[in-house]
Amino acid sequence: MEIATQKKPRVLCLHGFRTSGNILHKLIGRLPDSVLQKLDLVFLDGPFPAQGKSDIEGIYDPPYFEWFQSNRDFTDFFNFEECIAYIEDYMVKNGPFDGLLGFSQGATLSAALPGIQSQGVALGKVDKIKFLIVISGAKFGGNKFGTPKLASNAFSKPIDIPSLHFIGEEDFLREEGIALLDAFVDPQVIYHPKGHTVPRLDDKGLKTLLAFIDKIQSMLSNSS
Repeated sequence: MEIATQKKPRVLCLHGFRTSGNILHKLIGRLPDSVLQKLDLVFLDGPFPAQGKSDIEGIYDPPYFEWFQSNRDFTDFFNFEECIAYIEDYMVKNGPFDGLLGFSQGATLSAALPGIQSQGVALGKVDKIKFLIVISGAKFGGNKFGTPKLASNAFSKPIDIPSLHFIGEEDFLREEGIALLDAFVDPQVIYHPKGHTVPRLDDKGLKTLLAFIDKIQSMLSNSS
């Protein structure tokens, strides 16, 4: 009986650059039902229509969105504060949410949000972000990306919440995803042979993911 009444973790899902919540919903649908049935997943579109061509044009239908913009070498960021305010507003109106799942640009953003929240510079109106699932993410202030002003102290101390990181052998952000692990106290990792995508999981990856969800569920049950 106890398992049947366990609360499903409610997860806000942030999509990749110039894609959409609907597209991420389809990608996450590759995960088996044994995973999907344990989570209450909510998919949000980024606040800004895509300002250029999307890499997934011709594969997935528009519309496409962005969370924020930057210059070509990722040293200056634009609309980042607006993006955080938009996410916070959505969380206030549609929450509470227990954790975040992000892919690509959405994963890089998700990874910074707990630190931004704990610094007290944003997300003060919503419950503490309790866990993260980061798929093909990167670290602001790493080798590839500079740091938006609002996130300047996001990684000033290790992020002490459960986090699960998907890192692809062929992912162009692989090194950045590995560098991001250092920002967390106890990161769990699923390595997979694919590129910049939401992979289908082998038995080992599935076992890791299910164990992570079980850990989250018992953490939420104990805190309620």
